[in-house]
Amino acid sequence: MVAHSPRAFPWEIEAPVGARQGTRTHRRQSRPRRPRPRTCLRHECTRKYRPRCYHQRYCQHPDCQRELNRWHSARRQAKRRQDHNVKAQHAQAEQARRQRARSLPQPVEKSELAPPRGHTARTFSPWPLCDRPGCYRLPASSIRNQARYCSCACRQAVRNALDRERKWRSRGTLDGRKKRAIEYQAAQRRRAFRHTPVAESPPSRPPPE
Repeated sequence: MVAHSPRAFPWEIEAPVGARQGTRTHRRQSRPRRPRPRTCLRHECTRKYRPRCYHQRYCQHPDCQRELNRWHSARRQAKRRQDHNVKAQHAQAEQARRQRARSLPQPVEKSELAPPRGHTARTFSPWPLCDRPGCYRLPASSIRNQARYCSCACRQAVRNALDRERKWRSRGTLDGRKKRAIEYQAAQRRRAFRHTPVAESPPSRPPPE
């Protein structure tokens, strides 16, 4: 009769085995990052809003959206009027309109009550316009290159929006984290230098007697 080897562990004690399936604890997923409240980028709009995505630049107010559409339309039309083919087509259309107007009998109108006609009936937007949405001013004059913004405030507002979007896109990358650490260190040094009291110069010694 073959003698069986005694059990290493009694039935009441579980043998040491590997990790069981389905018992591994998972880390709690971090909450999705939400952009901070920001100011609308449109010129002369000071509304604060909570963006739904990182690249949302404007508030969703109906008046703001209407003004943005009007600015884009004026910019598009002003750029189209600079095309030579469009100018030629417009000249032909105006010539045909004047010929049709001559052939039709026209009542005598008083110059004081007659409404303005032609280009004086409406004011066209100048070209080029400031690159900040909603701004109808002309860019500042520059000797070297054509300026894109009318003032430093418009240029800085657009630059801040582009820089914010760039930082948001690069946050999840290793290169972005390194650059952000460098920027934070530089900002911390600037703040420390700004708040450091200026050492007073020692009083001058009196002249020898």
